[in-house]
Amino acid sequence: MKITSITTNYSEDRFLETTSVVQGMEVGCMNVVNLYPDVMYQKIRGFGGAFTESAGYTLSKLSKEKQKEIAEAYFGESGIGYTIGRTHINSCDFSLGNYAYVEDPEDKNLETFTRERDQLYIVPFIRLAQQVTTQKIEFLASPWSPPAFMKTNGEMNHGGKLKEEYRKLWAEYICRYIKDCLEDDIPVTMITVQNEPEATQEWDSCRYSAEEEMEFVRDYLGPIMEEQGLGDVKIYIWDHNKEVMYERAQDILKDEKAAQYIAGVGFHWYTGDHFEAVSLVREQYPDKELLFTEGCVEYSRFMDSNDVYKAEMYAHDILGNLNAGMNGYIDWNLVLDEKGGPNHVNNLCAAPIMCDCNEGTYEKRLAYYYVGHFSKYIRGGARRIAVTKYTEQIEVTAFMNPEGEKVVVLLNKQDRDIPVVLREYGIGTELTVKGHSIVTLIIEEN
Repeated sequence: MKITSITTNYSEDRFLETTSVVQGMEVGCMNVVNLYPDVMYQKIRGFGGAFTESAGYTLSKLSKEKQKEIAEAYFGESGIGYTIGRTHINSCDFSLGNYAYVEDPEDKNLETFTRERDQLYIVPFIRLAQQVTTQKIEFLASPWSPPAFMKTNGEMNHGGKLKEEYRKLWAEYICRYIKDCLEDDIPVTMITVQNEPEATQEWDSCRYSAEEEMEFVRDYLGPIMEEQGLGDVKIYIWDHNKEVMYERAQDILKDEKAAQYIAGVGFHWYTGDHFEAVSLVREQYPDKELLFTEGCVEYSRFMDSNDVYKAEMYAHDILGNLNAGMNGYIDWNLVLDEKGGPNHVNNLCAAPIMCDCNEGTYEKRLAYYYVGHFSKYIRGGARRIAVTKYTEQIEVTAFMNPEGEKVVVLLNKQDRDIPVVLREYGIGTELTVKGHSIVTLIIEEN
C-alpha cells in the first residue's frame, strides 16, 4: 500500500503540495480514521463551476495568455479537474444586464430566437475550456427568468410567475436553447427547471410553487423534451437552498407522472448546512441524483471574513454534502473582477479565481485549492466508501476511483493540530493534520 499525502496549509505557504509518500504498515487503534472500501455509496458525476456572462466578460479583459492559464487552472491537465460547467438560459444577476433570446411578444414560433449575446463572452470562455481539457465537459443549464412578456409582473426581475398561457412556449424555448447549444458543440446534458423558485430577487427571478413546478415538468417540459428528441437530457427540480429540499422533493415526486421525467434534485447552500436534508432525499429517493448547483461567498454577509474562513466554508460544505449523498458539485462564477462582479444589481461575491481587470492580473484564492482537494483527485465515476473517525474535530470523506485508487480528504478547522492514524483493516499510516489545513491522501495498492 502506497500512500501519497497532498496538503494545503496557508500558514506554511503550501498549496496542493505533495508532502509525503509512504508505505502502509501495521497501525494501532488510537486516533483512528477507518476505511471500509467494501461498503460503497453514491457515484460521483463530477465537479465544476459556472460560465456566467460576468465570468466571461471578466476573462475577456485579460491577455490571451492569462485567459488560457485560468482555463487550464480549472479544466486543464495541470488544473483541478473540473468536468462540469453551468450556464444560464437568458440573463442572470451575474450578467451585464437583463436579456432574453426572444424579446418580441408577438413571436409565438421562436422565429427571432438568438443566442448572439451568449456568443460575446460565455461561448468564448467555454471554447477555451474545451480546448485545454483532456476530458469531455458536460453542461447544466438553468433559467433565472423567462422573457418579460411571459411573466405576470411584466419584467425579468423581482420575481413574478410564468403566465399559464406561456407554459408550452417556455418549454419549447428551453428545448430550443438546448438544441442551439448542441449545434454549438456545447453538450447540455442537464437542466434545472428554475433557479431559486421560491425567491423574489432584485435580479432575474421567477417563482414556482411546488405544484406549479410539478405541473410544468409533468405536462409541458418533460413531454415536450421527449417529443423533440431531448429525453436523455436530465431534468433537476428545486435548485434552491437545502433547508426545505426534502419537502420540495416530497411535494413534486409524489406525482408519479412528473417523477418519471425527473432525474434528481439540485440545491444551494445559502441557508446553512442542512446535510440531514440531503441525506433524507438520498434515503427516500435513492434513484434520484443530488447535485449541488450553486454556492458562493457573498460579500453582503462575509466581506470581512479572512481567506481561511472562506476556504473552510467551501470544504466543510462539500464534505457534508458528499457524506450525505451528493453526486456532483458545481461552484458559482469561475472568475470575477476585483469588485466581486460585474453584477447588474450589485449583488457582489467572491470566486475561487479573482481578476484585477485594471492591472490585467488574476489571483487563485485559497478556496480554489481547497476545492481542488476534492475535484482534482475524486474522479467521475468514483464511489464513496464508508469511514469511521475518532473525533468530531476532524472532517473526513473517502472515495474509490474507477481505477481502484482510494482518495481520503481530511479537513481540520481547529486552531490545534490533530493526529490521525489512517487505517484500512489494520494497515495504514500516522499523520498530523495541522490546524486550519486540508489534506488529501491517495492510496494505491503496490
